[in-house]
Amino acid sequence: MNPVTFFEESKLKPFHLVLIFWLFIILMFEGYDVVIYGATIPFLKEEWGISDIAAGSIGSYTTIGTAIGAVVFGLYSDRFGRKRIIIFTTLIFSVFTMLSGFAPNALLFTICRVIAGLGFGGAMPTIASLISEYAPLKYRAAIISFIFCGYSVGAMGASFIGRALLPEFGWQPIYWIGAIPLLFIPILLKVLPESTVYLLQKKQHAQIAATAEKIEPGVATNLHYSYQQPAKGQKSPVRALFQKRFAVTTIMFWLSCFCTFILMYSLNTWLPTLMMQAGYNLSSSLMFIAVLQLGSIVGTLTLSTLIQKAGFKNVLMPLYLVGAVALTLIGFSTNLYVAYVLIFLIGAATLGLQNMSNAFVAAYYPAEVRSVALGSTMAFGRIGSILAPTYVAVLLTMDLQPQYNFIAIGIAAIFGMIAMFFINDKHADYAEEELETIPTKIVKA
Repeated sequence: MNPVTFFEESKLKPFHLVLIFWLFIILMFEGYDVVIYGATIPFLKEEWGISDIAAGSIGSYTTIGTAIGAVVFGLYSDRFGRKRIIIFTTLIFSVFTMLSGFAPNALLFTICRVIAGLGFGGAMPTIASLISEYAPLKYRAAIISFIFCGYSVGAMGASFIGRALLPEFGWQPIYWIGAIPLLFIPILLKVLPESTVYLLQKKQHAQIAATAEKIEPGVATNLHYSYQQPAKGQKSPVRALFQKRFAVTTIMFWLSCFCTFILMYSLNTWLPTLMMQAGYNLSSSLMFIAVLQLGSIVGTLTLSTLIQKAGFKNVLMPLYLVGAVALTLIGFSTNLYVAYVLIFLIGAATLGLQNMSNAFVAAYYPAEVRSVALGSTMAFGRIGSILAPTYVAVLLTMDLQPQYNFIAIGIAAIFGMIAMFFINDKHADYAEEELETIPTKIVKA
């Protein structure tokens, strides 16, 4: 049996649970590190005297670093291995989030955030790619979606910690907490497995056997080591994404991710400010971040189960529509509890939707191009995250009524739904009727 097939057909074991736990923890701290900026904007504006446009620009510059990280680390994960990339990117965003808390001015703060962004961008798609190799095929979509809930848990933590520490201690300690993952690096070096595809290509069969033995003792003797090498003319994995059967779908994945990232980063960066503009105080506005993340977690966990029965598109397309409607209504709400319900739905339809979209991309493409598919999709999506903070900052300078700001953000959900409609399910890797693969030649070990 080929190792790739073995891992896909394996049962859920303690090995998987340990791997899921630590990847969840990494994304939890990434979510915390990303969202704390939105929570601290009012304090940064007061301390450094920066405008809404400048604050939005810092958010945009950070996501430029994130986009670069998604592209660079997505491409180089096949060369250096996913494990190394995950640990290196975790190191980057942890160190430079901590250093952001020591920045004496907006310029140095922005530089630290941009470099941290490189780590943010590289970690997420590489984690999705690694777990998609080891997760049993039956549970893959649910596992990937669950791991990405870690991001939302961290973002909730940013809200609660912000409420507890910001009024008393200021913004700096909020960023120092971002250094905690540095304590986990020795553990990650020990427990994270390397990519099976990478190990096959490098003929490091002993490592594959050791990992397989953790799942099923004695199975290593039954493994037949082979790897798929792209045929001549198909060496670029990016080019493979634009083969005839993938071309339209790849573009649609990119566009839907772009729209979702506009939604996510508009809210991650500006939700407290938008809600304060709508008449809520700082404490309530920070609580809205927690409710947003709670919605994403509950939405991801519940709807991932529904996806197993109904399919990705049949769940994600209506979810975009729910997000557009909820964003339209939130600007008109004057009741705190109605606002909480709407923000909860928006969380499911933005952050939660992106969690499930990541699982969609991972399930759609074959293993040979899965990493670059995830990396390129999220890199293109990051263009939306670059534009979103400044886009909302411009809206704020126009002194519009709060409802118009939310409607302007919600338009992205309609375009995301349209893009999702044009994704062609019949060419997906999981489709039983579609057995065609990227042209390859089998090279025996």
